[in-house]
Amino acid sequence: MLPFHQVVKDDFSAVNDLIIKQLHSDVELVENIGHYLVEAGGKRLRPLMVLLTANALGYTQRVNKNQHLDLAAIIEFIHTATLLHDDVVDMSSLRRGRPTANAQWGNAPSVLVGDFLYSRAFQMMVNIGNMDVMAILSDTTNVIAEGEVQQLVNAKNPAITEANYFEVINKKTAILFAAACDVAAVLSGATAEQRQALRIYGNKVGIAFQLVDDALDYTSDAATLGKNVGDDLAEGKPTLPLINAMQKGTPEQAEIIANAIRSGDASQLNIILEIVQATGAMTYTLDAAREQVREAIEQLQHFPDNIYTQAMRQVAEFSLARTY
Repeated sequence: MLPFHQVVKDDFSAVNDLIIKQLHSDVELVENIGHYLVEAGGKRLRPLMVLLTANALGYTQRVNKNQHLDLAAIIEFIHTATLLHDDVVDMSSLRRGRPTANAQWGNAPSVLVGDFLYSRAFQMMVNIGNMDVMAILSDTTNVIAEGEVQQLVNAKNPAITEANYFEVINKKTAILFAAACDVAAVLSGATAEQRQALRIYGNKVGIAFQLVDDALDYTSDAATLGKNVGDDLAEGKPTLPLINAMQKGTPEQAEIIANAIRSGDASQLNIILEIVQATGAMTYTLDAAREQVREAIEQLQHFPDNIYTQAMRQVAEFSLARTY
């Protein structure tokens, strides 16, 4: 079986070219930061899901257009804009193994180029001319922003519940995965039932992706992860490994974690790593991710078994197995 990126290799290459083209600006700094972000690479799972969904539903065979490529670029621009803004909010210095844009150019240019990417995405949406697509993506960007604000409010609060945590990751991460599948389904003329299945698939993959991302912050290393380990703790983010460890640990262990969250202090990271492992919180988090992947793959039974749906299964499995 081909690796999932290879299944839509030509489409993926065309999307990369389109991204470069759409980054054009008369303002040199916009292009400099934009190209810096593109050259950093990344997994590009969200645009990939657009391409796989469109091909799985036969869009490219039935329609003599390349609007699925535009949608993939739009999804990537929205995602990249959120990363630029997130890195400023979180004061991050490392992403994808390189200094963040805000570390290189400062906060103000990063925020403003993020705004440029959002607005360019909406210009491209208008050119597609599909009101359903515009409705999905405008709602999605609004919910993402709401989720980011909610995460900011939750920071340094060790009393955040598991239910509240899942609400945040649904909003800030999973919804864009779901939207990537949904807009491709709309473009492909999918039925209401197919759209629902694809939204669930994308949502579940997105949740699994974020669960693993949060677990990696307590299990990986900076060289592999591409960002600083312990960043979540330093930002006072109560993620599932910490929430579950506080529930299962002794009062003393729970208080160590709670104090670190309240103060945004990563100085006791090694002790907290031991607590997370000893309480089974890491296993709990990864088991939750496995269940999300199982439920995502279950949705694919509603579609023909072809190289594209097989690749979509691989994407779901990758979200669980990844180490970066």
